[in-house]
Amino acid sequence: MIHLTVPCPDMDTARAIARAALSARLAACANMTPGMVSLFHWQERIEEDTEVNLLLKTRAALVDDLAALVARTHPYDLPVITWEARHSTPEASTWLNEETGG
Repeated sequence: MIHLTVPCPDMDTARAIARAALSARLAACANMTPGMVSLFHWQERIEEDTEVNLLLKTRAALVDDLAALVARTHPYDLPVITWEARHSTPEASTWLNEETGG
């Protein structure tokens, strides 16, 4: 199982990206955590903003397509899209594969 994460400016954006990923069967699940406070370097300054952390559960074979969809639909100039492999139960892996056509 791959967890792809990206910070979003608000719940509407996170929800729209999540729905697009789910509709395209590029993700089996989306989790949105509002209220994340981010501090980051941007254009020679340190910025601070409240964001929504969007986590999408997918398969390794779909990560490039999912990252491309997120990049296309995200409003930031530079959405920071990251992913990592996660261990899961055999049942969760079966569910993920069934929901994403694997």
